[in-house]
Amino acid sequence: MAIHNRSGDSVSGEVTVFPCPGGPLLVRGPVSVVNADGSAFSPRRQTVAFCRCGRSTIAPMCDGSHKSGRPKQ
Repeated sequence: MAIHNRSGDSVSGEVTVFPCPGGPLLVRGPVSVVNADGSAFSPRRQTVAFCRCGRSTIAPMCDGSHKSGRPKQ
């Protein structure tokens, strides 16, 4: 797997993925995220939470909606 920083230079670093029970998928490490439209961005934080419940209003990121118990829209 190739990992790149914001300027496109290759970087080394371990990436871990942890599925939180009943919550998001946590990805820790230097990653780039590619959206469905092909655009990419590098998160500002070392840990990124991806929604798994489908309720997030900021998908694909988690906004904590899984905690509210509100129905999926």
